[in-house]
Amino acid sequence: MGNVEGNNQDRLLADRLKVLRVERDWSLDELAERSDVSRATLSRMEKGDVSPTAAVLGRLCAAYGMTMSRLMIMVEDDFQPLIRRDDQIVWHDAVTGFERRSVSPPSERLNCEVLECRLLPGAEIAYPDFSKNNPAHQALEHHLVLREGALEITVNEQFHLLEPGDCLRYKLQGPNQFRADEAKGALYTLVIL
Repeated sequence: MGNVEGNNQDRLLADRLKVLRVERDWSLDELAERSDVSRATLSRMEKGDVSPTAAVLGRLCAAYGMTMSRLMIMVEDDFQPLIRRDDQIVWHDAVTGFERRSVSPPSERLNCEVLECRLLPGAEIAYPDFSKNNPAHQALEHHLVLREGALEITVNEQFHLLEPGDCLRYKLQGPNQFRADEAKGALYTLVIL
């Protein structure tokens, strides 16, 4: 986890994480048990002392039964039909070397979301089995198109090596892991339905 740099989006994210927990009437201890994130870490995130990593956000979203993009859209003030590149929300996880741009965020009226993701050379992210706490999450359809670099993906217990232009289509049914090429990193577009 990195330090929060006073960024307004980080503050809004910290506030939203606290609201989600309070709305469910969960204590920090209960959320820690549901998400497998320590109570101390949860407390520091809600206070805005630290920014969550991609893996921690993934665990929290699984506990709350939502995708990371749905959490990020809750941090925004409103939804606009046209989203200029300069207005797209970009989230950085400096610890893992992951950058996530919400190109077309989800909304109440739309089912699809489009993400642009970049992993620095050698960066690796592992996500737990989101369906364990949220069976509906398992139904989400993913279409991942590698645009630059190379990417190793283990999803649904199957290993895949993607080169530029390759598309991997899957529904989540367990833990998954992404690892970028040691020299080139990876830039990919992810469409989630």
